[in-house]
Amino acid sequence: MAEQHTKSERLRQHLVDVIDQGLEPHSKLPAERDLATEFDVSRLTVRRALDRLEHDGLVYRVQGAGTFVAAPRITKSVELTSFSEDMRARGLEPGSSILASETIAAGARLGAKLRVSPSDELFHIRRARTADGEPMALEDSYLNPKLFPGLIDNVGEESLYKILETEYGMRIEWAEQSIHASVLEPDEAAILHAPAFSPAFYVTRTSFDAKDRAVEYAESTYRGDRYHYELQIHRSR
Repeated sequence: MAEQHTKSERLRQHLVDVIDQGLEPHSKLPAERDLATEFDVSRLTVRRALDRLEHDGLVYRVQGAGTFVAAPRITKSVELTSFSEDMRARGLEPGSSILASETIAAGARLGAKLRVSPSDELFHIRRARTADGEPMALEDSYLNPKLFPGLIDNVGEESLYKILETEYGMRIEWAEQSIHASVLEPDEAAILHAPAFSPAFYVTRTSFDAKDRAVEYAESTYRGDRYHYELQIHRSR
């Protein structure tokens, strides 16, 4: 067992060195069977090495396609910040591409999220969010037109939270957020320039103002190869 661990660690370190020497993100690594043959080790040993690399965020796997070099991850803290604030805090320039901008009926599900009648209208804004020009996330935002008249015509690359605050005097004070593990559907992957069915984070957030009014409901899909979340957990006293 110790010998297998040593072989696995040597292979892992070799692959780390290969990646560090300049393999581009999303480059495909050799197949497990090819690595096993080249290094004269078992498939199990190869799998252990790749498991470690995946755990460390250096590679990601796509079922049926293989193992790929991961791009450097952007840490996403669970705090109330906009995408633009997240990116600028990490020295990256945020951007947006508007994919949809429309007025829709709320329906039962969205109406419940924003505390409006299902027959009421909502603004729907779908954006591809970028960092230094690279697609990072897809974001669907839903807002009440009665709170933000004309907003649908004013959304561009600027932070939506900033527009709400500067143009409408509406400051987001708190939010309810949930995070789920997911995968990128083929149409999402094409927009985000990532492999289909690669890992993703699916995040939903309802944001509220100081009067506890539901201001925005958003559904976002983040590339799993570029993000990870950090939590601070405290024992209750």
